[in-house]
Amino acid sequence: MSSQLIVTPNWHDLSSQSPTECADDFYAALLKVHENLELEQSHALNARIILLLANHIGDLSVLQQALHLARKNLAS
Repeated sequence: MSSQLIVTPNWHDLSSQSPTECADDFYAALLKVHENLELEQSHALNARIILLLANHIGDLSVLQQALHLARKNLAS
């Protein structure tokens, strides 16, 4: 049985934040971690983040679905 990629909001937080607030907080943190980086450094940071999260997910089927969906949406 293969896992399915979750494409609906799936944010979990121990506080009373809504899923939208959690997503906004993550986006703000992502922007902040990129501050003052050269373009190549920013690309390297993104690659590291992707590899860390891929390892955390640990399901090749889910990761392949995410890659396909991300690429598909770039083409349109």
